Amino acid sequence: MSKTEIIQELPKLRPEERQEIRAKLNELDGVAEEAWIDEGELTAGEKRLLDKRIAKVEADPNSASAWPEVKSRVREKLQG
Repeated sequence: MSKTEIIQELPKLRPEERQEIRAKLNELDGVAEEAWIDEGELTAGEKRLLDKRIAKVEADPNSASAWPEVKSRVREKLQG
């Protein structure tokens, strides 16, 4: 099954099935975090990108969403 097919099937799952998938993904993320060789250091390109995005938000604070707002939207989509 392709990634696209998996994503298309997610909304069809019952809430408890989605919770099971979230738990498995969290478990896998924990394994991936332990495997970092660079200890999470950003590359020069990533630092430049973050600096650019920070400058954009500082120039126009209304161009970004507050974390509680973003978190709420994500939760709504996951529960949908």
